[in-house]
Amino acid sequence: MGEGLESESRKLLGRLRDTMAEEAAGQERLDKITHLMADSMGTEVCSIYLFRDAETLELCATQGLNQAAVHETRMKMGEGLVGRVARYGKVVNTADAPSARGFRYMPETGEEIYSSFLGVPVQRLGEKLGVLVVQSKEKREFTHDEVYALEVVAMVLAEMTELGVFVGEGAALMARHTQPVMLRGGTAQEGAAMGRVWLHEPRVVVTNLVADDPEVEAKRLEDAVDTLRVSVDEMLADAPNDSDHAQVLEAYRMFANSKGWMRRMQEDITRGLSAEAAVEKEQSHARARMSQVTDGYLRERLHDLDDLSNRLLRILTGQGNSTGSEMPSDPILIARNIGPAELLEYGRSLKGVVLEEGSVGSHAAIVARALAIPLVIHAERITNEALNGDQILVDGDQGIVHLRPDETVSNAFRDKMAMQAKAQERYASIRDTECVSLDGHKVSMLMNAGLMADLPSLDNSGAEGVGLFRTELQFLIRNQMPKRTELANLYARVMDAAHGKRVVFRTLDIGSDKVLPYMKPQDEPNPALGWRAIRVALDRPGVMRMQLQALLRAAQGRPMTIMFPFIAQYEEFRQAKEEVNRVWAREEKLGHVMPESLEIGAMLETPSLAYASNKLFEEVAFLSIGGNDLKQFFFAADRENERVRRRYDTLNVSFLTFLQGIVKRCEESNTALSFCGEDAGRPIEALCLAAIGIRTLSMRPASIGPVKSLIMRYNLDEIRAVIEASRDRGDQTVRASVMDYLRQNG
Repeated sequence: MGEGLESESRKLLGRLRDTMAEEAAGQERLDKITHLMADSMGTEVCSIYLFRDAETLELCATQGLNQAAVHETRMKMGEGLVGRVARYGKVVNTADAPSARGFRYMPETGEEIYSSFLGVPVQRLGEKLGVLVVQSKEKREFTHDEVYALEVVAMVLAEMTELGVFVGEGAALMARHTQPVMLRGGTAQEGAAMGRVWLHEPRVVVTNLVADDPEVEAKRLEDAVDTLRVSVDEMLADAPNDSDHAQVLEAYRMFANSKGWMRRMQEDITRGLSAEAAVEKEQSHARARMSQVTDGYLRERLHDLDDLSNRLLRILTGQGNSTGSEMPSDPILIARNIGPAELLEYGRSLKGVVLEEGSVGSHAAIVARALAIPLVIHAERITNEALNGDQILVDGDQGIVHLRPDETVSNAFRDKMAMQAKAQERYASIRDTECVSLDGHKVSMLMNAGLMADLPSLDNSGAEGVGLFRTELQFLIRNQMPKRTELANLYARVMDAAHGKRVVFRTLDIGSDKVLPYMKPQDEPNPALGWRAIRVALDRPGVMRMQLQALLRAAQGRPMTIMFPFIAQYEEFRQAKEEVNRVWAREEKLGHVMPESLEIGAMLETPSLAYASNKLFEEVAFLSIGGNDLKQFFFAADRENERVRRRYDTLNVSFLTFLQGIVKRCEESNTALSFCGEDAGRPIEALCLAAIGIRTLSMRPASIGPVKSLIMRYNLDEIRAVIEASRDRGDQTVRASVMDYLRQNG
């Protein structure tokens, strides 16, 4: 780009800044911007469309169209060329607008048919705010530099729209951050918490978007990037070499030293942007790409870049956590999304977590369960609505968040928490008591785990052992494959912490929503039904062998229990078992101390396995029903899809009948059976599962008390009779009948 074009770009930005600085009402400012842009770009038309609501754009200012159409002309997202720019967040640049796909003529604007059309999205860090358009009679495509100029103006518009300068000098924004707000999301981890907001990525307000002296700005950027690199290096030096945190920081270091990233920001500065605006422009591009990308690995990398941009903005502006602002004593973490390593970094200091994105099966959800804190996901706009220090109430049971609640809501919430605390005292009193129903049926209570942080709960919760230890977390929170010795040491520490209680280690369950950052991602239309878990292990046996060696060595002569995930047919279990036999023989030959005994089981997560040959039921040491996956496949309802997953009840008669069929086959073959998943930790569901004959349940530690308390108060044979009667009546679900019985019997 030549010096002339660079200085033109700086001149335009200078004029824009002067226009913004003038004392004027919001509408007058918008009008001045459209005049300035039409004049600077030599076009007949310049128009600004802003979102009136989530789906509707409104013409808010124009130079060249009929002024009577301002605040009258509206269009839906995706409607016309303007709507297309808004929907996809991408530039539309055409020399022949009327023949372009999606063109819509709007007679009410009094517009002639303009040939050239250039529309760019007005968005801030992925949040859609509107569209900026220039149109011209002359048939021509706009140049790269003209597109760039309009994009920069759109960025300035976005920042100013967010700051509220077009609606009463910021009054709207300030009012928005003082009012009580209730947000509905999804439940990823139950529980209730009240505390103060702690933003994972505090909102950095950039006010100086345009700069006069590119050299000064380039030096500011260079110094800030140097500071960033040093801070990443220092964090790396403090992290143990083999730690999960170190693996994440290595990826950050790679981005912090990226020449392409730095070059693009320097080019933006040369064209007239401030250092902050250049960083934010790159960050917006990363966010826009993130929303288009379905590849889990690439999304993680873009997330790293986004996180680094935030750190850089904090260094440049002196805002946010880098200034040393202290986390409150009762922090509730708010983020768009968060990785397991970052969440682990916060540790047990958090009272709860609220995410704008996230999913029920995400790694963050697994860590939240390990930390025993409520987690609400899909809480839209929470990162824009919340400010550090705001009072916040998180209801993980209902998936509801109250931000800056009024006194009535706060009091009701305190009452709810007091009742829960009282119940916990009651559960503590039966912690060491066996779970035996009134009619003498013993139900074994096990806990699920995936981190060393989970293990103290083994004693505190009264669990009789670990029914599921998820081994994939150690692979997911690193940027490279863990070493065999690291895994053997970790598994040995897990067994040490269990004090002789049985631990069921599930082998690596990757694929679907769990993509290893160092494994080539698979482009699959339906990953939940794709190449995952045991399918990956059998096709790429190297990793499975390494993990099996680590498990056998970790036993150090103690009993070892291994479980294979997602077995859909007998042949898969047979092949996996043969792999264990081969590894055992090799380890024995090398002279390693072998486990005292070895149990090999399988997870029943697909309906097909329930109908496998008798051979399977005879050969497995045990089966564990993976309730979360089994239910989604049984009902053909994606458990990540809020629209459908709530339609189907675990206590649906058809599902319970199917489970009873599994219980019968296990009784006939004398195969041990357990149920593992969220439903095992829900008291009513757990009571019904025990009543139909599943007498081993594995759940999160916090659920053991409530489940045990309920089972010990009732007669399982009577509950079974209620279930049978409900089925005979043709009920769709037994829930209402069971609830009526419980109410009638105390």
